[in-house]
Amino acid sequence: MSDLHTSETSGGAKTPGRFGRLYQGLTTIDFVGRKKIWFTASLVVILIGLGSLGVRGFNLGIDFKGGSSWEVLAPHSSISSMTSAVTKAGLSSPTVEKLGSQTYQVTADLNNDSTAQQTQITNAVIAAMAKEAGSSTSQVSTSSVGPTWGGQITNRALEALIIFFLAVVAYISIRFEPKMALAAFIAMVHDLLVTVGVYSLFGFQITPDTVIALLTILGYSLYDTVVVFDRVRDNANSANAILKSGTMTYGDMVNLSMNQTLARSINTSLVAILPVLAVLVVGAYILGATTLQNYGLALFVGLMSGAYSSIFIASPLLAWMKEREPRYRELAARVSRSEHVTLSPRAAAMLGSDAPRVGSSTRRTIPTVTPRARKQKRR
Repeated sequence: MSDLHTSETSGGAKTPGRFGRLYQGLTTIDFVGRKKIWFTASLVVILIGLGSLGVRGFNLGIDFKGGSSWEVLAPHSSISSMTSAVTKAGLSSPTVEKLGSQTYQVTADLNNDSTAQQTQITNAVIAAMAKEAGSSTSQVSTSSVGPTWGGQITNRALEALIIFFLAVVAYISIRFEPKMALAAFIAMVHDLLVTVGVYSLFGFQITPDTVIALLTILGYSLYDTVVVFDRVRDNANSANAILKSGTMTYGDMVNLSMNQTLARSINTSLVAILPVLAVLVVGAYILGATTLQNYGLALFVGLMSGAYSSIFIASPLLAWMKEREPRYRELAARVSRSEHVTLSPRAAAMLGSDAPRVGSSTRRTIPTVTPRARKQKRR
């Protein structure tokens, strides 16, 4: 099965390029037939992330594990010099972030120290930060989060994630069907595992902003998946009776649906990813607003994974589950013995209109006939 199929018009027009064929509805990419490649690639990434999670764990912020935080306005300092100052003051493994263009935040876990040690280290850190900033100790603000509060925040984040999953599964089961809900759920779990794996592998800190970003990216991933599933349902129930024609399996029909929505999925993903990339590059790295990094990084990783899963995981997985049903197994058996065609989006639209069919005087984009069908014709 060829990835892209086009036909020249009677005027001998040039065959459009790869992007031209995409936006003209001429693609016949076999997503379902190559599902083993997509599934293997995702499995490798997820296993690497889970391995890192088992060895290194998460780099949790103080909102989740508890700890102490200090902030100071230091126009002439830097992250490296501030880190050196608080380390010399007695902090082990401090996290230093730049909030905005001049404010620095230092966080560290002091919950394992005694009350006297916490007081001593806190006073030393305040003095070191004030000296580094060239200001008085009264200009350094402090706050602390206990481990109990951090545990409550973690539980609430997990509860929000579970409620989101249940709501999504219930909605898609009612709006579409349970197997589509299961495919969408697996795709979202895929995005979640990829994102947390990347965070563990590279040691990125997990904050409440990260949790909010995770829920956001799951919503984006779900949107793309639902768009494809809606097209699958329309094609299965359409007046053209694509499946009843006896020349397409359920997997072929899913491929057609994905090619029909491919341009939209790519455009939607780019529109979402490019602004997030701008936030990361301009906001976090050029302007130094590292608070944007936690949110933007989770969004970027998750949106990339969501764009991948909606195209290469959810729909091929749906086709694999549906083709286990008796009626679609019978359809696949009939198709294997008959003329097997691969429709491009434009060809499918022609089948539903009064446009000339194959063999008419005007040459148009037509269904691709597989090698098996050609052999049968020659016989």
